[in-house]
Amino acid sequence: MSLNSIFQFFVPKDKKFFPLFEQASADLIALAETLHEAVNAPKGERESYYRRIEELEANIEEITHKTNLELSRNFITPFDREDIHALITAIDDVANNIHGASSRMRLYQVEKITKSIRKLTEINLEACQHIKNGVDELKDMKNMKNIMDAVKRINKLESKSDSVFDKAVADIFENETDAKNIIKYKEVLSSLETATDKCKVVAKTLEAVAVKHS
Repeated sequence: MSLNSIFQFFVPKDKKFFPLFEQASADLIALAETLHEAVNAPKGERESYYRRIEELEANIEEITHKTNLELSRNFITPFDREDIHALITAIDDVANNIHGASSRMRLYQVEKITKSIRKLTEINLEACQHIKNGVDELKDMKNMKNIMDAVKRINKLESKSDSVFDKAVADIFENETDAKNIIKYKEVLSSLETATDKCKVVAKTLEAVAVKHS
């Protein structure tokens, strides 16, 4: 048991870090959900979704900043400091890549949304929902099985994302003749696939915390 863990028995319930984690993971779901809605909306209605995504990504960035400030101010933390930093950083990385996909669709004026793009946004949304489930369990540290279940589901989704991405890229090179479109779609797909990779990093951190406190 770490020194930090021993201190947990003598300090009040954390009221600083867990609310930040919960807000970040809730905003992450909203972010992924908004992009999924955007790719399923008519092209003339997507701009409002893109603006909302920018707002949500900025919110998560601010939460990340606040979390790191709290780390610098507090000696006692609810679990290991490196895991707190890793968790909020990984959540922020997921948000950055979802926002990156949105920005590329907006800037490159991607009008035709492919089935693969829709599928990847769906996978990211589901992965973010499991992140929220895992993060919510950290507060009490009583049901580690729920955290491990979330981790397993995220890992499976990441593997699924890899398969969708590989097939989508192969299809682009086989069927698309316009070099500009090849670049556009590959950039969007790459951002979405990387977002799922970052979800797996969140899962790895959740797993590390669960193992240390089991």
